[in-house]
Amino acid sequence: MEKTVIETDRLILRRWEDSDAEALFRYAKDPLVGPVAGWPPHRSVDDSLEIIRTVFSAPETYAVVLKSTGEPVGSCGIMSFQSVHSAAMLEDEAEIGYWIGVPYWGNGYIPEAVNALVDRCFRCLGKSTVWIGHYDGNAQSRAVAIKCGFAYNHSEYDKLSPLGDVRTEHFLKLRSEDYFSRSFE
Repeated sequence: MEKTVIETDRLILRRWEDSDAEALFRYAKDPLVGPVAGWPPHRSVDDSLEIIRTVFSAPETYAVVLKSTGEPVGSCGIMSFQSVHSAAMLEDEAEIGYWIGVPYWGNGYIPEAVNALVDRCFRCLGKSTVWIGHYDGNAQSRAVAIKCGFAYNHSEYDKLSPLGDVRTEHFLKLRSEDYFSRSFE
């Protein structure tokens, strides 16, 4: 199945390819990236290739590629109520997840990617609400969500993370009517 390619001013969001494994490993091996989001640092290029072929093969999962270099430096995706996700969602809702390599933190790339995915959720996929979840202490993820117009909804306590520890997860949401009302301001 051919995935959608999304272009923004500085990014191309496209499907992950096997040839991206080295670039993925370069950024996903950093212990500052995965653990805060609940996944372990990648251990090898082969580990990254396996993630591309399994986790990143899901529909609506995109490599965040810099137009200036052609290199994937992060990932973002839309999860539906049928996929493995964190938020308890209805059929017409979605959750967006994202991360980017440490050298690219603070450049506004992930808010740019998230805004493109939010637009896709509401204009193309007909979603009523989009969620973003982040673990306690992940201030960067929270900042992205707020910058993209999401508002705090609730927290869930004593949740087992994929790493096997117990965490608090905070959920923010954006409703389609709020998105469309702000886009015409």
